[in-house]
Amino acid sequence: MQDVREWTSSLVRFVKRRRDPVVVQALRSTAAATIAYVIALRLSPEPAPLTAPLTALLVVQVTLYATLTTGIRRVNSVVAGVLVAIAFSLLVGLTWWSLALLILAALYVGHLVRVDEFVPEVAISAMLVLGVTTVGSTAWSRIVETLIGAGVGFACNLLLAPPVWTEHAGESIEDLARRMRQLMLRMGEEAAGRTPVERATARLYEARRLDHDIADVDAALRQAEDSLRLNPRVREGLLHRVVLRTGLDTLEICTVVLRVLARTFTDLAKQRDPEPLFSPQTGAVVEQLLSEIADAVVSYAVLVTSDVSASAESAESRLPAELRQASATRDKLAQLLLEDVQRDTRHWHLRGAVLTEVNRILDEMDIEHRSRRLLEELDRHTREQHERISRLTRFRDHLGVPVRLRRNREDAARRSL
Repeated sequence: MQDVREWTSSLVRFVKRRRDPVVVQALRSTAAATIAYVIALRLSPEPAPLTAPLTALLVVQVTLYATLTTGIRRVNSVVAGVLVAIAFSLLVGLTWWSLALLILAALYVGHLVRVDEFVPEVAISAMLVLGVTTVGSTAWSRIVETLIGAGVGFACNLLLAPPVWTEHAGESIEDLARRMRQLMLRMGEEAAGRTPVERATARLYEARRLDHDIADVDAALRQAEDSLRLNPRVREGLLHRVVLRTGLDTLEICTVVLRVLARTFTDLAKQRDPEPLFSPQTGAVVEQLLSEIADAVVSYAVLVTSDVSASAESAESRLPAELRQASATRDKLAQLLLEDVQRDTRHWHLRGAVLTEVNRILDEMDIEHRSRRLLEELDRHTREQHERISRLTRFRDHLGVPVRLRRNREDAARRSL
């Protein structure tokens, strides 16, 4: 029985590894490069046509959308570099001054053909070609290999659907929410008693690190958004992208507000040292409120990653209840803070700031606010798509494209949403 369980767990781990986007991407890139090399061996006069697998590796990007948007520029950069090398091979040999002129000309041509971030690849391609040979016919074979690699790369992306990275993005969003929760719990525990300035400052630094980590989560989300575009395995890609994007936007705002709240606690610790931040009763309510908000933040993160999370259904039922409980505790805290200010008017603005910042976090996670944001984003994307279709229709009318063909293509464009 133990052997069966071990065999089952090993099989599950193997299946998960096969479905892992990193593994899938590695296999796709390897297959594309190998196929491109085999084809180039038959079509190119070079004994080792390595330009073909190199181009295939560059073209097979993480997502199909990235392939279509960056692959063409990569091919242009390689072809432009080869053409520059051909011109130099016909005029001069490889010397230090010709190499300098080659690099300068290649970089200028890269900007001229608008390959954007791949300008250095123009110079790299030119140097590689000029370094291996000065024969023009051989340089032209490099162009053939480049086109072979590009064709194989595009074909692999069309036939072998790229992986969907939404699970990785969802994990990043949930991880951010759980780290926010841990920070809120620590801040709440310290608010219930005396908080040294050094400890409050340490919490402020933690909040700043969370704010900086938003960039990493945003990068994972952009990759997930690209993997949903033009992917034949994904339906309703626009809805998934908008849900994830609006969810991260909300958590980003909450992270910024949490940093401001940590700043307020730090200022209170400086002003009231050696006294506690709040009275005992008020501090206990602050701890309770931050604990309830922390739980709501995690439930919100699980909810917005519903397409990749098995806990979404329970989170959808928990979040409204947690927000209602937190709102009731917030009202209780508002009354206690008012009584504290009436007894002692010192630092009233900092106590009021605590209430304001808590209100902002609760408002951002409100269910109606989330629904309104989703509808606004969906409307904006729909308007942009209609504008693109309208411009395309006017252009096709100008070219005289048949009506039936035009309608079929417009329907395909709408389905890509």
